[in-house]
This record gives sequence, structure tokens and C-alpha cells, in this order.
Amino acid sequence: MSVRESHGSPRPASSMRTPLGRVRHLGASHSGTSDFWRQRVTAVALTVLIVPVIVVVMMLLGRNQAGAAQILGSWPIAIIMLLFVIASAWHMKIGMQVVIEDYVHNEKLKLATIMANNFFSAAVALASIYAILKLSSGV
Repeated sequence: MSVRESHGSPRPASSMRTPLGRVRHLGASHSGTSDFWRQRVTAVALTVLIVPVIVVVMMLLGRNQAGAAQILGSWPIAIIMLLFVIASAWHMKIGMQVVIEDYVHNEKLKLATIMANNFFSAAVALASIYAILKLSSGV
């Protein structure tokens, strides 16, 4: 009698996945590989954006607010900074969520800390975006 006949399931005998894993097609984090790939994409984006951001920061050294506003008033620079802030906040959120899911075992505490992580990441991103837009618009 083969493995297929003894278990009554139409799966190949060489499968290493659990029955629940085969049904849901999800990993241990309950979100499959999407968070893994999102974190890798944001890491690549940050790697590409870090050089222009360092150049902008070096241009801002020793300048007062008017000088900083003049540099950040350029839309290409503002867009680079906005992209960096968005990628950073998203990367931070995903990374902290993975840590929380791996090391917080109490379900209520896990839910509370994931919610706090989401709100904190959004607040940091929105405050940074507001500051960049305010400086770049000259208002």
C-alpha cells in the first residue's frame, strides 16, 4: 500500500508540508512570503536611496533653516527624501512586526504591540512627510 492510499489524500509521497500548511499555503507568520519580499524590496529601495540622502544631508550641514528650506525647496530633492522616509517607515514596521510575532507569545500583548507598532510607524512617516512638504513648499 502506498503513502497515498494509506492516508487517503491526493498529495505526493515526498511532500514535507503539514496538512494545514498545504491547505492554507501560508508560512508560520500567517502571511506567507509577502512580508519577506516587502522587506527585501524596501531594503533594496533604501540601498539605492541612501547615497542621494547622504549627499543631501551633507549639503544641509552648517546651514540655518532658510538654507535648509532652500535646498529642500527643490522638488527632486524633496521627492528623494519623501521616498526615503516612506521606505524607511515601511521597512521599520515590517521588521518590528516580525520581531513581535517571533518573540511575543501572549496573544493579547502581541495584538497590542503590533497595533502600537503600526501607529508608531504611521506617525513617524506622517510627521516626516509633513516636515519635508512644509520645508519644500516654503510655507
